[in-house]
Parts: sequence; C-alpha cells; structure tokens
Amino acid sequence: MKVNQAMHPGVRSAYPDTPVQELAGLMQQNDVGAIPIGENDRLIGMVTDRDIVCRCVAAGLDPTTATARDVMTEGVVFCLEEQDLDHAARIMERKHIRRLPVINSDRRMIGMLSLGDVYHTAPRPLSGEVMHAVAAHHP
Repeated sequence: MKVNQAMHPGVRSAYPDTPVQELAGLMQQNDVGAIPIGENDRLIGMVTDRDIVCRCVAAGLDPTTATARDVMTEGVVFCLEEQDLDHAARIMERKHIRRLPVINSDRRMIGMLSLGDVYHTAPRPLSGEVMHAVAAHHP
C-alpha cells in the first residue's frame, strides 16, 4: 500500500507569524493535533498541541501574542506520497512522531499521515510495532 492511500488528503497550514491562539482554534475547528508551518512556499516547522502546552502555556507565554515561530518544532520530517506505507511507518517509528506531512513529486504538501492512519490501514504486525514505538516513553 502507498502512503497516498492511507493519508488524510488536504492539510491546513499556517504562517510563522500566526498567533498560537489562532493555531489552537484551527486545531479545534479541523479536529487535528498538528498544524504545518510554511514560509516562502516551504514547510519550515510544525506546531502540535503538545508544543502549545509545553512551549507556550507551561513556559508562561501569552497565546495571543506568541506566534507559531515561537513554539514550532523545526526540521520537519516528511514522506512522499508514492512511498510504501511500510517505509513511512518506519520513519514514524524511528523518529517517534505521530504525524508525518506527505509531499508530492512537486515538493508540495498534499496530506498528513497520522499514527491512526497507519494503525487502521497497515497490516497488524506493522501497525502494532509502530504504535508501540511511538507511544513508548522517550528519554
């Protein structure tokens, strides 16, 4: 199975200067836990619900003035739409990530592959291994 058969197509992204409060609202509206951050037609980071809690709220930043750039995780890991799902799942497993942006051959983000997508579409041995690795406590 290919990544594009398992992913969620279409992704809402935001700019680095987007306020954290607006990002949280986008997450709520779209029922997602991560918003990709783009600048100059490039994916430069990702803001997860955990980033908002740990890097904004717990750090004492004001979510109305803090921006995506203040809390985002840089160095985005991604996969290609035509890759085998097994390959993408192994990336998630090695990197301990729950959401993986999906890029097409034109280097455009076209979707998101979540841990849930892998769990529901991959063969049980693979989905169980990935789930266990990603959900395990990381030092």
